[in-house]
Amino acid sequence: MTVQTGFQLAENRKYDIAALILAGIALFAVLQLGLLAAFLAGILVYELVHVVAPPLRLGGLSHRAGKAVALALLSVAFILLLSSGIVGLTSLLTDGSDNVVILLRKMADVVQTAKNYLPIWTHEYIPESAGDWQIQASHWLRENAGALQSLGENFGRILFHIIVGAVVGGLAALGPAAPAPASLPPLRGALLARAQLLGNAFRRVVFAQVRISALNTLLTGIYLAVILPALGVHLPLVKTMIAVTFIAGLLPVIGNLISNTVIVVVSLGVSAYAAIGSLVFLVLIHKLEYFINARIIGTQIRARAWEMLVAMLVMEAWFGIPGIIAAPIYYSYIKDELSARKLI
Repeated sequence: MTVQTGFQLAENRKYDIAALILAGIALFAVLQLGLLAAFLAGILVYELVHVVAPPLRLGGLSHRAGKAVALALLSVAFILLLSSGIVGLTSLLTDGSDNVVILLRKMADVVQTAKNYLPIWTHEYIPESAGDWQIQASHWLRENAGALQSLGENFGRILFHIIVGAVVGGLAALGPAAPAPASLPPLRGALLARAQLLGNAFRRVVFAQVRISALNTLLTGIYLAVILPALGVHLPLVKTMIAVTFIAGLLPVIGNLISNTVIVVVSLGVSAYAAIGSLVFLVLIHKLEYFINARIIGTQIRARAWEMLVAMLVMEAWFGIPGIIAAPIYYSYIKDELSARKLI
């Protein structure tokens, strides 16, 4: 009997190691093949369906019907969000007194004014009029047409990955409830256990990121709606910029870059001093948030701030921006695996 038990433990350990190797290969391939957007979209939809479905089942719906209704609600919310974004972007580009064309004109005026305070040798590098700006912009567009085309293709590819990942996550969520790993064949059960640990790590990191985005939005809102008006600076599109800050802030690191760029550009359309002040403020807030983010996420995954910083640094050096985005999820998952084995 003792020999059989030892053999069974050895067999289970063999399947467990195999599942860990397969999980590691899959997570590496996600970053190496550029599939992070699809991976995040899929797991996000899957987890959201399981968060929204239980309250719906309290109304008498079956397990599968509750998940179907939850997926339909999430699909409608996504379509409305996407439509609102397109309408808002179109309005920003074409309508109203705060559109991008007027903003660019204001930026040109600010730069022209700044020439009075710049060294003489810099004047030859600054266009003399709005027409010169257009000529140089056209020249730059012609020279960088290939790079812009590549950027557009990359954006389209990422959008395609997000849609496909969301569809896959939705279809997976509509499946029957996952049985306990112990009731499945050994390798399948071990793989399911890995997937459940990864899902738990993702949920903790996402909830932490929502808190981070809310904090970033609060600080940015105070700056845009309180500090600047108190100093006599009134920026256009304040509500829009606050909304963009929260939505973009749901993306680790790169979200801050997006929202900060928008704020600095809009500030530049008002005055050079507003742009410089916004840039200084956002740099300081960004540096402060870098450590706050590590602290908040570290609390959720029971990791110290320096651990998260090291993980983000290593992943950035290895995979670039996608590595920074994935670092909290991957590190949380690895810690869960080690904790499950009582190794840490």
